[in-house]
Amino acid sequence: MDYFIIFITTAAGLYFHGWLYVRIKRWMDRDLALSLAGDDPAKKDFMLQRLAAARQQNIKRRDLPQWLHTAAADYSIKAPAAPASSQPPHADS
Repeated sequence: MDYFIIFITTAAGLYFHGWLYVRIKRWMDRDLALSLAGDDPAKKDFMLQRLAAARQQNIKRRDLPQWLHTAAADYSIKAPAAPASSQPPHADS
C-alpha cells in the first residue's frame, strides 16, 4: 500500500508540473503577442488570431517571437490610416 501511495503522489506531482509548464509557456506567448499589440484593441485581437494561427501552423517556439514581430509589422502596413485629428471639425462663427 505504501508503494501505491508513493506512486500516485509522484504521478500526480509530475502531471501537475507538466501542466503548469505548458500553462506558463502559453501565458508567455500570449503576453508577447499582446505586448506587441500595444494599447490598440483591434491590434490585440489581430495578434491573438496570429498567435492561434502560429499554433495551427506548428511554428517552433524559438521562431515564434520573430514570427509575431513580422505579423505585427504586417498589421501596421495593412491598418487603416488614422484620422489626423480625433476632434470633430469646428464651424467658424
